[in-house]
Amino acid sequence: YEALDRLEATRPGMVAVARAQPTDPEDKVNNVRMRSTRLVSPNGSFALYLEEAMRRDLAEISVLDPKAPTRIAARILLNELDLGVFNGGGRMEVEIVVTRGDTQRLRRTYRGETKFESGYGAAVAVPAGQAEYPRLVRALLRQVYADPQFVAAIRP
Repeated sequence: YEALDRLEATRPGMVAVARAQPTDPEDKVNNVRMRSTRLVSPNGSFALYLEEAMRRDLAEISVLDPKAPTRIAARILLNELDLGVFNGGGRMEVEIVVTRGDTQRLRRTYRGETKFESGYGAAVAVPAGQAEYPRLVRALLRQVYADPQFVAAIRP
């Protein structure tokens, strides 16, 4: 995952990841509909899914420390999968806030988008949408990790 490798090469400081928001499973962004089917997060909410993805990524490059003074917080603003007749798409917008102690170092909204082959029938389209969601989260995190302002905000 190139963006994560590039982030690691910048020698970021140790970071903590705050609880992603919104955690309410009934919040609109945690209710992704795919035609008549609801996509369910294995983590209980898509905010927690995003949070865990960030934790895994940052642990992989050995910069995750729950006690670090630099803290990354995420709030999902938009979270959609569209199962078109032939082509589908995913869209995700997340506000990322990086703080160090009491100082805000970054507040920025990132957008991830994906396109995928869908189908007219739900038997094809729904599994395609389910398989696409992890790629949508990756596309969003790729934008975050590649942003020079994000990199500067987490540097020691």
